[in-house]
Amino acid sequence: MLRHVCMFSLKEENKEANIAEFLRRGEELAKLPVIQAAQVVRCAPGVPNANFDVALIFDFNTLEDLNAYQVSPEHVAFGQFIGSVREERACIDYTL
Repeated sequence: MLRHVCMFSLKEENKEANIAEFLRRGEELAKLPVIQAAQVVRCAPGVPNANFDVALIFDFNTLEDLNAYQVSPEHVAFGQFIGSVREERACIDYTL
């Protein structure tokens, strides 16, 4: 099993609205059948020195499932959205 963790810091302009949209779109992504477990999260309010605002934490059975997710139309559309509102991105994929 692989865990895919992708974190984003968002631009200040319309940040709260974009966080809400990220959470909505992330929950839709989480419904894809290749995703075995999912968390779509935002940083807790008031946390000092937070580097990232939101994250996707998705588990996949295989690398092939992760690769299929990466090219799925739903992920591509999500990528277009997040690309327009993010400042930074960090990602790690690791074996559970």
